[in-house]
Amino acid sequence: MTATHEHGTPEIELRVEALESLLTEKGLVSPAAVDAVINYFEQDVGPLNGAKAVARAWLDPDYKARLIEDASSAFNELGITVRDNVIAVENTAEEHNVVVCTLCSCYPWSVLGLPPTWYKAPAYRSRVVREPRKVLAEMGLELPKSTAIRVWDSSAEIRYMVVPEQPQGTESMTENELEALVTRDSMIGVAQAAQPNAK
Repeated sequence: MTATHEHGTPEIELRVEALESLLTEKGLVSPAAVDAVINYFEQDVGPLNGAKAVARAWLDPDYKARLIEDASSAFNELGITVRDNVIAVENTAEEHNVVVCTLCSCYPWSVLGLPPTWYKAPAYRSRVVREPRKVLAEMGLELPKSTAIRVWDSSAEIRYMVVPEQPQGTESMTENELEALVTRDSMIGVAQAAQPNAK
């Protein structure tokens, strides 16, 4: 879905590397500072925050109801500060939700971490609205024909996150064990939560 250079490297990655090199050469940023910011969003916030809320929702129906009703308050219960106006939507066997930002790449960083490159790509942003089932299948997620697909369009005012379905056979797992099954992609809606034996 993303443009690639003749050597197979995504074009956006080449641009980022060139920009970082230029800024480093001019003394405007240090590689250590860039690495620290990336590490912060990959390890300290982001998908870990969303995963905590999803795992709690799987174990506690009352918490799930609060998360769907008012995501910011529900995240606050877990000591997580959400900087965006986030709305949580729940996947079920009957309805599958997927998130996109058709205008740019609005994304709840404080909940999901760094956005994947494909999320910002024009191909994903335009196609998932028109043909969501086909795009999801291309990304490895085959849904039953009986499952309705709902596409949520994020904006500068509202960001969305998906509460994926809890994998079968995980009912006796602890909250920490469940957190490990929740992936960024499952909270965007382009994948299911991981199976325990896949981790």
